[in-house]
Amino acid sequence: MSNEHLVYVVDDDDAVRRSAAFMLRHAGFQVRPVESGIAFLKLAKNAERGCVLLDVRMPEMNGLEVQQEMVKQGIDMPVVILTGHGDVEIAVQAMRAGAINFLEKPYEKEALLAAMEEGFDRLDNRDLKEMASSEAKVRLACLTGRERDVLDGLMSGYPNKTIAYDLGISPRTVEIYRANMMEKLRVRSLAEALRIGFAAETGDPLTVKPMQH
Repeated sequence: MSNEHLVYVVDDDDAVRRSAAFMLRHAGFQVRPVESGIAFLKLAKNAERGCVLLDVRMPEMNGLEVQQEMVKQGIDMPVVILTGHGDVEIAVQAMRAGAINFLEKPYEKEALLAAMEEGFDRLDNRDLKEMASSEAKVRLACLTGRERDVLDGLMSGYPNKTIAYDLGISPRTVEIYRANMMEKLRVRSLAEALRIGFAAETGDPLTVKPMQH
């Protein structure tokens, strides 16, 4: 199935593009490396639809700005964000803007391939939408107040230490609440937990609206 699937690898770092392209091609994907967000936007409007592996930190136009421009131009392709260590706040912003997942560098091959397969599930099945707001709220109802507080902090892009300070508890206790929260929500990654939280907030996190000025 994946041999017909095209991935745009958008990153200004040649080594990152080569590494991701190698892993994806080896798994059967078609790959089109792109050296900048501006170059991607120029080609994407009339290009074959695919999934976008989009680096956040790029010169001239960063990943979040590329995402916003994709929305304005009606470029409807699933986006997986690439972030550096400690860029969780940026990853959360990207997911609020409609990214389906994020990967933190350095990432494992299995995580990359799983994120791409999820993206193409969205692309191939237009009826496959994120869970309804009502379902997300039911899932969240199983959390304790403290577990929900931790999730709210994560949805704001805060690291564990900041959440701990705000709640007056230790970072280790935050880690325990976070682990319990993810177990109760039956998720394996922070990105999945965030999507449930955003679904409960908005009702449809896949509907991306341009930023208001």
